[in-house]
Amino acid sequence: MTGADLLARELLNRGVQCIYTLCGNGLDPILRASHQAGIRVIDTRNEQAASYMADAVGRLTRRVGVAAVSSGVAHVNALTGVCNAWFDGAPMLLLTSATDSGKFGRGCFQDMDSAGMSRPLCKLAQWVDRPERILWAIQEAFNAALSGRPGPVHLTIPMDVLRDEVPVATSYRPQPKPFVYDCRSAPETSAIKEAAKLIRKAERPLIIAGSGVFYADGSRPLARLARLMRSPVVVPIWDRGAIEKPIPEFVGVIGAASGGPRLLPDADLILLVGVRVDYRLEYLEPPAVAPNTPIIRLDIDPHELIQGVHPDVPMLCDARTGLSQLVEVLEAEGHKGTASWLKEARSRDREFRKGWIEMPAPAAPPITGRHIIDSLRSVMTDETFLLVDGGNIGQWFHMALCNRYPARWMTCGASGVIGWGIPSAMAVRSLYPNKPILLLSGDGSATFTIAELEAAVRQELPFVGVVADDSAWGIVISNTRKRGETPVACELGQIRFDQVAEGFGARGVRIEDPQKLAGAIKAGFAADRPTLIHVPIATGGPSD
Repeated sequence: MTGADLLARELLNRGVQCIYTLCGNGLDPILRASHQAGIRVIDTRNEQAASYMADAVGRLTRRVGVAAVSSGVAHVNALTGVCNAWFDGAPMLLLTSATDSGKFGRGCFQDMDSAGMSRPLCKLAQWVDRPERILWAIQEAFNAALSGRPGPVHLTIPMDVLRDEVPVATSYRPQPKPFVYDCRSAPETSAIKEAAKLIRKAERPLIIAGSGVFYADGSRPLARLARLMRSPVVVPIWDRGAIEKPIPEFVGVIGAASGGPRLLPDADLILLVGVRVDYRLEYLEPPAVAPNTPIIRLDIDPHELIQGVHPDVPMLCDARTGLSQLVEVLEAEGHKGTASWLKEARSRDREFRKGWIEMPAPAAPPITGRHIIDSLRSVMTDETFLLVDGGNIGQWFHMALCNRYPARWMTCGASGVIGWGIPSAMAVRSLYPNKPILLLSGDGSATFTIAELEAAVRQELPFVGVVADDSAWGIVISNTRKRGETPVACELGQIRFDQVAEGFGARGVRIEDPQKLAGAIKAGFAADRPTLIHVPIATGGPSD
């Protein structure tokens, strides 16, 4: 057994179904061994796309997504997806090859300390210097990626280590079960009592539910607690959602560029669950919040528990366990929240989003983001995977479509990166061969990785992509106009995305009548190759 064989075996034993890659220096042993082991090898046109795919797998499945790239600039390209995972706390593994270790540091081909370069973005980054270390390096990498706040990890494995034989004594151990993020920890009893006491006193509580709720699979206890407290629930924009069904307590995202209803400043209790304190929450500093507003915070990671703000009641636990125990205590005490506050919060939310939702869609042409959202709403089911890639069209999604925020819906994440959508749709298809997959993208976002359509066609990874084309960096130009300034470097030229898609072997459709969009999406779902639907739209939102 070679080092590459051992690597492939360990990945397979941990439930890795696919490796996303671009072939290059030193990768042949990894790709060949993975293929022989039964792991699907999916190749891309750019290492950036491969790493986006691994990141998407981690953020969607709670399992470690794996990308494998060559050394030098290829590694640098792949760090884009690693950076995305770092921002979001997503489990992924970047494997990087290298020239034989004996030549490292002497000017060998693509000589670079890829492990050192990765450390600022990774929970663990190692150079594996001998084949018998591979087993334990994989063990350590998966443990790091799937513990506490999950995140990216990296291993650099030189060619000689991959080719060398592994001593039998160091290559055997009992096969592990497939690894999925499943950290469980119960809070201290005293913390539960203190939190329940603050909740009973509160008249205007606000629950802010972040990605930690998704990773802990805490959607049900979150919904139960919100109903019991009669508390509005918000999700920070870009975080993973855990609102599987529409509930009256969910009032959308917080921290969007388009603003939101006034909730945070009037709350007299803030319950943070698996969420980071940052610009999206205005750092929880006055005047964004009232002075001395008590804060309860649930988090599985002790460092995250005090990140950004020191809570009045820290609860070191996973979201599902902590929320469930709070529900049990409050139900036993017969607690019922204040109905008037929830009613007021819902009223404020409706008033804020009225222009995005309640006003009739304008006559077309031109088509607007509202027409696209209405069409999406008519074709989506509980089985649909929805990915959103773009700023301006992303605002339409968050403001006009999010009456829930299920785990099957995914945005780029907290980094705010664009261009991840096409690779991510391919990654979703690689895991779910029979589900409808819908990508909503801006035109600027689509151009980042549009060449990946060729790879999607060739490897039979169909999905439907709707490109909302306003020939601009829409969110930038919209904000510029609102400030009364002249747009600079934010207008784009015309592209026939439907024809570009056809050139890559995909189906290309152009829609200028909004009444035909839903039908085009349904036809795309039934197709055996990717479908890119080009929809020219007007720039901006309802207020532009």
